[in-house]
Parts: sequence; C-alpha cells; structure tokens
Amino acid sequence: MILITAFLSGLVFGIGLIVAGMANPAKVKGFLDLAGNWDPSLALVMAGAIGVGVFAFRVAHNRMETMLGVELKLPRNVHIDRRLVLGSVLFGIGWGIGGFCPGPGIVAMGAGEIKAVLFVLAMIAGMGAFELLEKRAATARANAAANDASNTAAGPGAP
Repeated sequence: MILITAFLSGLVFGIGLIVAGMANPAKVKGFLDLAGNWDPSLALVMAGAIGVGVFAFRVAHNRMETMLGVELKLPRNVHIDRRLVLGSVLFGIGWGIGGFCPGPGIVAMGAGEIKAVLFVLAMIAGMGAFELLEKRAATARANAAANDASNTAAGPGAP
C-alpha cells in the first residue's frame, strides 16, 4: 500500500509540475528574469504550494505517524544559519542556470529532455560531493575532540 501511495503521489506531483510549467526551463527562466520580460505565473504556483505546505505542516506537526502508519519525520531545526543560506544561494544559482530544480528536473528527464539528464547527473554529483565533504568534516571533528580529550586527561604540561 505504501508503494502504491508513493507512486500515485509522485505521479500527481509530476503531472502538476508539467501542468504548472515548472518542468519547462524557458518558463522558469522567464520567472527569474525580473529585469527583462518577467513571467509572474510561477509566483502563483509557488503561492499555492506554500499555502498547501503551511496547512499540511500544521496538521503533520501534531502527528507522530503518517496516515499509513509510518513514523513521521519532520525537520526540527528552525534556525537560519550560514549553511542554510549558502545552500539556498547555491540552489538559486543552479535553478537560474539550469532552469530546473530537483523535482521538475527529474520530471523533464523522464520526458527525455537532454538538458534535464545533464542537470540530474550534476545534481547527483553535487549530492555525492556534499556527502563526501560531510564525512571528512565529521571525521576531522571527531579526531579533534579525541585529541582534546586525551590532552585534557593527560593534564597540564603533558607532552
């Protein structure tokens, strides 16, 4: 039942992206071109998505599991930090250059759009690079903490 629900949800989402024009890079770039021939129609799509999202998160906030009985995992971090801002900037740059964001990129790739295939491959490479850098940073933090702990345990003046 979960797989069927996931498939149908993805299908409806993909069809919605196509109907809204989000899988069309020219439409997206027209929306992002504030100084030129600006196309505000995607702002209405975003406003609708935000409205649905606000309602859905309010309902989900009071639940421990989904309607299908699966544990509900919502983001808990509410702080705006440097990582969030930098990630948002990178997302926006990629969206502006490629004309795709992840969902529409996958939809357009499924429709055979070559630019979308390249976008999705670059997106996967970027996610892989992020994971690699995160693992290296976590290892470095763990090693630094272990060194600090062993230096503290050895006492002052210890070699």
